[in-house]
Amino acid sequence: MPRVAALLLPAVLLMACGETDADGPGGPGGAGGPGGGRATPVTTTLVQMRPFTETVRAVGTVQARESITVTSKVSEVVEQVHFESGQEVARGAPLVTLSGQQQRAALAEAQAQAQEAQRMLARNQQLADQQLIARSQLDTQRATRDSANARVAQIRAQLADRVVRAPFSGVLGIRQVSPGALVTPGTPIATLDDIARVYVDFPLPEMHLSSLEQGMRLQGATSAWPERRFEGSVSTVESRVDAATRAVTVRADFANAERLLRPGMLVNVELFQTERSALLVPEIAVVQVGRETFVWKVGAEDTVEQTIVGVGTRVDGMAEITEGLEAGDRIVLDGTGKLRPGMRIAETAPPATGAEAVEPAADDGGH
Repeated sequence: MPRVAALLLPAVLLMACGETDADGPGGPGGAGGPGGGRATPVTTTLVQMRPFTETVRAVGTVQARESITVTSKVSEVVEQVHFESGQEVARGAPLVTLSGQQQRAALAEAQAQAQEAQRMLARNQQLADQQLIARSQLDTQRATRDSANARVAQIRAQLADRVVRAPFSGVLGIRQVSPGALVTPGTPIATLDDIARVYVDFPLPEMHLSSLEQGMRLQGATSAWPERRFEGSVSTVESRVDAATRAVTVRADFANAERLLRPGMLVNVELFQTERSALLVPEIAVVQVGRETFVWKVGAEDTVEQTIVGVGTRVDGMAEITEGLEAGDRIVLDGTGKLRPGMRIAETAPPATGAEAVEPAADDGGH
């Protein structure tokens, strides 16, 4: 018997040590275990319905409201150039005068013939009133006078074509001709763009068609002016969807009084859709592990449990919760990395960063 007792004594001592360790820091009665006496310090927030405007981002290209390459209608030598590169001109301003010596000489001849035809018509009218000539002779002279006047108008039109004018107000590009140069129809003289207001065309996937409306607000940003945000609105949605890309082209209208936006520039567009209410929480409260997305929801007696949630749009550090939470629920905002299901928590001051986004929940007395 003494030998048996000696063999059992180490086993009894070992079991006693195991029971003592179970109540240590790592056991159920420890400070870090579920239901333990020491609460884990975290910050929390209340889930609330907030105004939310979903945004859609795209890349667009600036188009001038009106844009042409100025050319001549006729083949002629440049006599005068009335503009400088980059100059802003008004509608109807003369840009280039072409040589028109032959037309001016022809005009003088045609005007003289028209005046003579008018005098002959007046003389024949007197003779016809006295019944000295036939009425048909008077009609013939009237036709001659009208033909001479038409000839004058034709030559004046030809002379007008020798002065190239701005068809609308805008900004001219680089001058392409000089006095003495021979221009023909199609020869570029300069570009002319009306950029007091500009368009920005950008593609959107066809899935956004149902939410697109004329007048929707948007903002544009460019690499040339990174500190500026340009305000615009949707003016037109293309009537067709591109069969290859399944995208629809949207045209936005932007005021451009300072002429900062130029045709061909790349613009990062942010389209603001209709405002709605949504459950929004800070992104730092949302935990992603594998394919699961969850938050730590505060329950009875300030204990926490994992709650699987559905996340919609994320914008400006906030995440839209589509399922899993309701308004009024309390969730852990900061300190999620040290939590375990059933663990007790204690509210602390909010972190220095991100505190302005969401205010911490008020102490509810431990419930």
